[in-house]
Amino acid sequence: MSTPARPSWDDIFMQVAEVVAQRSTCLRRNVGAVLVKDKHIIATGYNGAPAGMEHCIDKGVCLREELGVPSGEKYELCKSVHAEQNTIIQAAIYGQNTRGAEIYITHAPCMICAKILVNAGVRKVIYKENLISDRLAMDILIDGGVLVENYSPGKNGGR
Repeated sequence: MSTPARPSWDDIFMQVAEVVAQRSTCLRRNVGAVLVKDKHIIATGYNGAPAGMEHCIDKGVCLREELGVPSGEKYELCKSVHAEQNTIIQAAIYGQNTRGAEIYITHAPCMICAKILVNAGVRKVIYKENLISDRLAMDILIDGGVLVENYSPGKNGGR
């Protein structure tokens, strides 16, 4: 009798990021992130309005859509806090050390999030989708000593 294949840790953590993304309150894109250290989840986050503020899905309005802002531009016009930012914030609130952690994200980080991840000491970024080719974000991560990997299901066996 053969033993069924176990999902890799990468598969498990990316699946968690996808579930977390379901909590997103953004009208444009649902993004989830999971911060992991020593194969333990230390924080999660999704993109949405700052705590206590009305969410875009509740208002039914996206300011960036109304202004015709293309995807990947003028992040300062977005009400949402990005998933990566919320994950680092949650780690800080609950006293979790982020240095040396890995982050699994459903979408590649933007330039702003890349800088935050470098300063938080995240050692590796694993992302699933790269909808916006943000070469500067990737350069910041790589120059900051962060390993960057495009997620591939089933990769790394059961590690």
